[in-house]
Amino acid sequence: MLAHESKFLSVQGHRIEYQWIPGDPCIVFLHEGLGSLALWKDFPARVVQATGCGALVYSRYGYGQSDPLTEPRAVSFMHDEALKTLPDLLDQLGIARPILFGHSDGGSIALIHAGGSGRPVRGVIAMAPHVFVEEFGIRSIEAAKRTYATTGLRDKLARYHADPDSAFRGWNDIWLHPDFRAWNIEAYLPRIACPVLAIQGEDDEYGTMEQIDRIQCAIHQVEVLKLARCGHSPHRDQAEAVIERASRFIAALP
Repeated sequence: MLAHESKFLSVQGHRIEYQWIPGDPCIVFLHEGLGSLALWKDFPARVVQATGCGALVYSRYGYGQSDPLTEPRAVSFMHDEALKTLPDLLDQLGIARPILFGHSDGGSIALIHAGGSGRPVRGVIAMAPHVFVEEFGIRSIEAAKRTYATTGLRDKLARYHADPDSAFRGWNDIWLHPDFRAWNIEAYLPRIACPVLAIQGEDDEYGTMEQIDRIQCAIHQVEVLKLARCGHSPHRDQAEAVIERASRFIAALP
């Protein structure tokens, strides 16, 4: 989190929690499928310190202190976030040409926005993004459902979400829905005109390196960082390496 108290905006009809340090360029942090503003912990502040950029961190609808879900998520939930909610939020705060820094689902949202919104983006950093659905990842999501039902995971999530059941089921239910198997965002990748840094751990439990390889093949301006001894959360498992590479990437952006 940043050294600011959270504020709230109404975005696409929902109360959204955010923290913002104005600056140009501004890095917009997009959290994972079980993430929130608070679950980023001090990582955004460390990136701000390393780069001198402004930053926006927010909890998507259904997460953190933002409004809890009142309906199941649709297969299009990441597209809706990237093409409707994020533009609305950026416009309300007057943020132009952001750098999008997304993790997991947030990385996918960053790629969809950059490739499909028609809005200017300075650069994208995508950590452990999903561009298609793999059986490997589905098995891990099924395991997470069992873990949530049988362990103290709910209590852990309650530290970061006002409604942990809404946060968990909103993520888990749609990823395990049969219709979600056909989800794919590869058509957006060749349309991305800004530089992209794609990061993934070699021990990622939710996706194979095929995710990053397809990004590398489809995007013209792309750098890839593959990290050993690193799982699905590079910013926690290999924070120093991520911050160093991200800082160099941001410094080189036009």
